[in-house]
Amino acid sequence: MRFVKVCPLDKIPADGALAVEIDGTPVAVVRSGGGVYAIGDICSHAEVSLSEGEVYDTTVECWLHGSCFDLRTGEPTNPPATKPIPTYEIKVEDDQVYVALDAEDR
Repeated sequence: MRFVKVCPLDKIPADGALAVEIDGTPVAVVRSGGGVYAIGDICSHAEVSLSEGEVYDTTVECWLHGSCFDLRTGEPTNPPATKPIPTYEIKVEDDQVYVALDAEDR
């Protein structure tokens, strides 16, 4: 698995998200409840950026129609979304955030 350095940890807002692009793939790096997560940055329902949504309780809410996704699994937790979003392996070393490009199969 190849990890790519995406940003310093302090660039990700607490209970917020930062949009990054890795080899052409839009990724949202998210901090919530002390954890750091990486998910596909495009909502599976409306194809808008999830990094612009609200983050709470290991969930991100799409700003357009209110679909919510679990940051740990990518699964939608309420409609209108019915399809999951990709999740990515992440690690933090020396206050730098790294993301693996290989999506988890969900």
